[in-house]
Amino acid sequence: MKKSKKWTGERLETNIYNETSIEHLHRYALAIELSHNKKILDIASGEGYGSNLLAKGASHVTGVDIDAGVIQVAIEKYKRQNLDFITGTVENIPAADKQFDVVVSFETLEHITNHDRMISEVKRVLRPDGLIIISTPNKKNYSDKHSYKNPFHLKELYPEEFGDLLKKYFKNVLVFSQQIALSSVITIADANGLKIYKGDYDAIRTDNAENPLYCIALASDELLPEISNSLFNGESILAKALSEKENMATKTFTYKFGHTILYPAKMLKRLFKKKKSQE
Repeated sequence: MKKSKKWTGERLETNIYNETSIEHLHRYALAIELSHNKKILDIASGEGYGSNLLAKGASHVTGVDIDAGVIQVAIEKYKRQNLDFITGTVENIPAADKQFDVVVSFETLEHITNHDRMISEVKRVLRPDGLIIISTPNKKNYSDKHSYKNPFHLKELYPEEFGDLLKKYFKNVLVFSQQIALSSVITIADANGLKIYKGDYDAIRTDNAENPLYCIALASDELLPEISNSLFNGESILAKALSEKENMATKTFTYKFGHTILYPAKMLKRLFKKKKSQE
């Protein structure tokens, strides 16, 4: 397998454990719910972890990415009879007309300038009753609010622009929001809905998600499936992140030097404890 390139912070890879991991996995959790026994196109699939997750329940998944090297890594890493990876672009999707039940495309739109070209291509490869699940940063909160310019993004959209783009091609469009949060979860059997709070020691109030970083949309010419408010428990990602940070710390010169200096003292302490226990 080819060695992956140095991580830039933009494309998620499976050796990365942070809030971006949680955001992406949550999106794929939604896509998995809507992809059971269906033929899926994962466009801009990256190193392929999402396509692989989708393939566990879909009838077939095709992952497409512009980077031939990354596609080769995916081919070697993820091997399933119902999973293929091919090189291609969102502006010229390498597929015949009306091939897929669902097209999944997360954090792709902002990397190109011709948004109409991409959505028209998605429309072309979707079956008449097909569904697109797509996400993109909310320009207001991702960039404008912090006067930030992501060097990898060519054209970001506000939520209204995102919705208007999809409505040009699909009869039914639903745009909703995503944001990262450090959370406590209280679950009640058979309860519906999800109430979200925020606050501090001075005050607590309902969180109406005023500052979402990302927009996610469902679009189709048929009725849209019902979805629920949801939360992705990132406990395992956080645990792995902390473990990775600890491993990195133990490899530093400072740690090794300090460990060498303190080792004789630690040995004496252990011997002293052992002697005391034998008395």
